[in-house]
Amino acid sequence: MTATSPTPTNNLPADLSASIAVFLIALPFSLGIALATGAPLQAGLVAAAVGGIVAGRLGGAPLLVSGPAAGLTVVSAELIRHYGWRTTCAVTVLAGFCQLGLALLRTARSALVVSPAIVHGMLAGIGVTIALAQLHIVLGGTPQSSAVANVLGLPNQLADLHPVALGVSALTLLVLFSWPRLPGRTGRALRKVPAALAAVATATAFAALAGLSLPRVDLPSWRSHALPELPEGPVLGIIAAVLTVTLVGSVESLLSTVATDKLIASERGTGNRPPRADLNRELRGQGAANIISGALGGLPVAGGAMRSVANVKSGAVSRRSVMLHGLWVLLAAGLLVPALDLIPLAALAALVMAVGVQMVSATHLRTVTRHREIVVYGTTIVGVVLGGVLEGVAIGIAVAVALALHRLARTRITLEQLETGVHRVWARGQLTFLAVPRLSRVLNQIPPDGHALIELDGSFMDHAAYETLHDWQDAHRAHGGTVEVTGRRADAAPDSDPDGRAPQRGGHQCCRPWTPWQNHCDHRAADTRMDTAGTTATATDGSDAAGAPASAASGPAAAPTPAARRRGAGQLANGISAFQRDTAPHVRDELARLAREGQRPSQLFLTCADSRLVTSMITASGPGDLFTVRNVGNLVPLPGAESTDDSVAAAIEYAVDVLKVDSITVCGHSGCGAMQALLSASPGAPMTPLRRWLRHGLPSLERMASRHHAWARISGRLPADAVEQLCLTNVVQQLEHLRAHESVARRLAEGTLELHGMYFHVGEATAYLLSEGEDFFDCRVFDTVGQNA
Repeated sequence: MTATSPTPTNNLPADLSASIAVFLIALPFSLGIALATGAPLQAGLVAAAVGGIVAGRLGGAPLLVSGPAAGLTVVSAELIRHYGWRTTCAVTVLAGFCQLGLALLRTARSALVVSPAIVHGMLAGIGVTIALAQLHIVLGGTPQSSAVANVLGLPNQLADLHPVALGVSALTLLVLFSWPRLPGRTGRALRKVPAALAAVATATAFAALAGLSLPRVDLPSWRSHALPELPEGPVLGIIAAVLTVTLVGSVESLLSTVATDKLIASERGTGNRPPRADLNRELRGQGAANIISGALGGLPVAGGAMRSVANVKSGAVSRRSVMLHGLWVLLAAGLLVPALDLIPLAALAALVMAVGVQMVSATHLRTVTRHREIVVYGTTIVGVVLGGVLEGVAIGIAVAVALALHRLARTRITLEQLETGVHRVWARGQLTFLAVPRLSRVLNQIPPDGHALIELDGSFMDHAAYETLHDWQDAHRAHGGTVEVTGRRADAAPDSDPDGRAPQRGGHQCCRPWTPWQNHCDHRAADTRMDTAGTTATATDGSDAAGAPASAASGPAAAPTPAARRRGAGQLANGISAFQRDTAPHVRDELARLAREGQRPSQLFLTCADSRLVTSMITASGPGDLFTVRNVGNLVPLPGAESTDDSVAAAIEYAVDVLKVDSITVCGHSGCGAMQALLSASPGAPMTPLRRWLRHGLPSLERMASRHHAWARISGRLPADAVEQLCLTNVVQQLEHLRAHESVARRLAEGTLELHGMYFHVGEATAYLLSEGEDFFDCRVFDTVGQNA
């Protein structure tokens, strides 16, 4: 029986509730963006209403909320300063037509090709510029014309403080950052009001009750609202302005679309998800919204991640929530003018300044540092701050290209003679035509009849390098020499067989289980897509994210078709055949030794039964290395909890007392279906084997809700949502359960056993280790010799 999606009638209450939540965030945010750009304040309301109604109706991402975006603040401010407001509206209209053209050419995906380091650097640079400008308003002054001028003007501004404006701004920031942390039952109720609205409302009420004299919002009559005019100014300047608005608005909207899709996929089952985003349709919707917004005298429109996250978190299920939010903004612009006129400008400036600071993300900084793109990130920020958005992006692209060429050309090729007489050639880096002269020179130094070991430590080999290595290998073997090729590019080496496979030697590289998986995963995905034509597709192994039955999380699923059963059996048979043909010859000796000597693993690895966790892949381990125990939710029942749950306790006792392992690792992972089931479990549901098992995870729920335990953190940030928080907390709690087992406690007291916590983020393919003595997970990167990088 195929699960059906909710009817539109049933969607209305959820969409109505979500639209109100998003409206309460969008209203002060839109006014703040208009203030930051120097545009008429009602222009922000126009953009919010048009973004909600037009982009919400025509766009390709049902839950993406569009409106005046922080990423376009600096661009809009520059346009208004140089060309005036009415010409800026005309530029917005032209940018909308450009977006329609790009959508017709189906180029939406190409916008995502830009390096994430450049995008993050652009947004960070915009955030720095916004924060510097709004800081002057927070201090009671007026922002200057550029970021450099704002920095140079800060000493004079600090010498001439306006205590009233500074006090209102400080109150706004205090409420903004403390609101999500309000404790207790009352705090939980108050937190349903968006922090941005609470901050601005509190500052407004305080200023009104105290009778403070300071600049406030001034919404003039709509009769005097300025509409666009024909652009006036240098043609090249106008063209550059249109291209800048098009580029920044399109990239920000598409990135927000992708981020919203990922958020929906991580938080919702297949039964209540909206359709996946159509990027080209979304670009058409953004183009239409910009045309109408500019024509009505509104700011440029783009999709915003912050409002979209609020929309998803509030339970929206269709595009109706986005359109209703636009309708509420439109009604507020006409009916709430007296209330809006009470808002102090300092409160809006503080709100926008906080948004600008948050655009400089510590998570993005760690990511680009880990991928060695900090130079691209930094130069893009400097370029945006000093020159402008378009100039900063151009500089970032130039630096990224130069860095890529530098890495491509930087190849180390060394030759050494080992004590065994083997001549070892180590090629570290990408083997391209640029490295061919060095490669030839080193290879020609090997004696014609010598034994050569070629180690390729790189991820790419072009045709020129392949031909050079192939020709030298043929000549070397013709003169009586021998050649052995190993390394990460051995599959492309000249001694590959006709199928492209090459023998790999050394360590456990010969039996890496994910190598054949890479070859058939695309076929498996295609098979799943074909299954959806006539029935509901399930995971390959019939499990949800935690390895639990799909019905536990996603409702009833259709039985597999005969064709699907035949494909599953065929995949199993093909996998066995591939192992016997490709892997077994290389591991037979090692497995024979293990069969004679018995297993001597160094650690017990306790992890989830989730089909996406390949323990040998994420730990780079091979046969005999790990004693692995897998169950739904990586749970460790307390001793004596239930007599029917002795299998995990037995495995722990056997590993600790018989195998004498040195350490035990509890590994959780992102998107765990067991943790999702714990969070969504209803008390009155019938008791099933799965629910009985998940009772061992209830202490983790209690730990997460307890005030006596700090929330687990991951790489310096708080978890993204409640599911991730519970996944992290569960690892910490199961380590506590381990310490309660007699054999573990004894070995810990003797100092002969260590416990480790680990968290694997599936989407990022990143492993995090639990810091000793803290509920803090950090990513540790190791180089090829195992030292902490």
